[in-house]
Amino acid sequence: MKTTIGNLHFVKAGQRLGTAGLFLVLLTLSIIPARAQDSVHVDIAKAVEIALSETPTMRIADRDVQIKQLYKKEQIAALFPDVSISGNYNRTLLKQQMSMDMGGQTMNIKVGRDNTYSVGANLTLPLIMPALWSNLKLSNMDIDLAMEAARSSKLELVNQVKQAFYTYLLAKQSYEVLQRSFSNIEASNQLVTNMFNQGLVSEFEKLRSDVALQNQRPAVASAAKGTRLAEMRLKVLLGMQVDEPVIFDGDLSSYEQEVLNAAIPTEESLQLANNSAVKQLELGIQELEQTKKILIGSSCPTLALAGSFQYSGMGDDGQKFSNYPYSYVALSLQVPIISWVSTSFKLKSAALNIENMRDQKLDLERNLRIGAQSYLNDMQQAIENLASDKETMKQAQKAYDIAKKQYEVGMNTWLDLNTAELTLVTAQLTYCQDLYSYLTAKANLDATLGKE
Repeated sequence: MKTTIGNLHFVKAGQRLGTAGLFLVLLTLSIIPARAQDSVHVDIAKAVEIALSETPTMRIADRDVQIKQLYKKEQIAALFPDVSISGNYNRTLLKQQMSMDMGGQTMNIKVGRDNTYSVGANLTLPLIMPALWSNLKLSNMDIDLAMEAARSSKLELVNQVKQAFYTYLLAKQSYEVLQRSFSNIEASNQLVTNMFNQGLVSEFEKLRSDVALQNQRPAVASAAKGTRLAEMRLKVLLGMQVDEPVIFDGDLSSYEQEVLNAAIPTEESLQLANNSAVKQLELGIQELEQTKKILIGSSCPTLALAGSFQYSGMGDDGQKFSNYPYSYVALSLQVPIISWVSTSFKLKSAALNIENMRDQKLDLERNLRIGAQSYLNDMQQAIENLASDKETMKQAQKAYDIAKKQYEVGMNTWLDLNTAELTLVTAQLTYCQDLYSYLTAKANLDATLGKE
């Protein structure tokens, strides 16, 4: 109601202003909602949430788990009684004849009826099936393995999103540094131009200032393109359209205290028990051991209950059908004998596969520990560098301010001012790189340790 009343006031005002005023009012009303829709802010936590809900990788992993769960139910259904109904009808076209010697005379007798039918129900119930029971346990392991694979996909996706987000922040802040540098160089160039017009500096110094300004333009343009490319990659990773209006919030400088106050874990405290690749190998070893039990179970005796009820009838055309019911219940026992020969070789192969997978796990854990230690070293180095580079950046800013004042009063040369500007830009970019190095190393370490 408030919006309607407000629009009505605008329209009345537009009528007083005339057709042109009314057009401007309506144009303003149409633009305001569009601008409001453009303000979509996403921070790193929201980015991870969007990726986990929108990325096809996670949906595929969830479906894989559902497939394994359905297969387990299929295995359980095999333990239930199997009931089937059968029916059969025969029409005799030419009856079979039998010849019999009756007192020295041969008599030909036609056997059978013109029409025969049978209807029945059959029942089969497994009682002792070692291989089937072992398959059920293997299905449970398949579900655990699928869930762990889904967790691995989640950890990898979260790490990729964090890396892409930090890369975007680095590109954005580097672009801002170069923009400020360009503004400083542009202001210095204007100062040199003014002094040249007053005859206070030489033409050579003005030319050097002009060249330095022109040389800075490609760097700023390249940084702008790099920022845009990092933003597009992040949007694609989040399942967004590259032209979707999104503002990614955050700044590398906001992580400064977190980096400086970070407690670096020791190498002895690193635990790989939650690493997804290690857990998947452990589950793989358990599955191979369960496969051995299935091989043994397939060579063990099996016992099944079977039952049937048949109702049949036969008769010639025009005659009454004769009906004959029939039923039975039976126990079926199967004892494999010769199959143990091939089973023994299969068991040896399975044992070798288990040993191979254990060695793979051992090798993987060693490599993961080396990688984790490398990430720890990168984090420690980034913290040490940040403490000193932050102070260097402050000193470089102070040195630039002094050099600029001195140049304005003619106490130093343009080369001194340009050198101070270059030192300041280098210090600011190095400061951003230190923060980026720590954050990416920490994200990789969390992924290695399996932290969610």
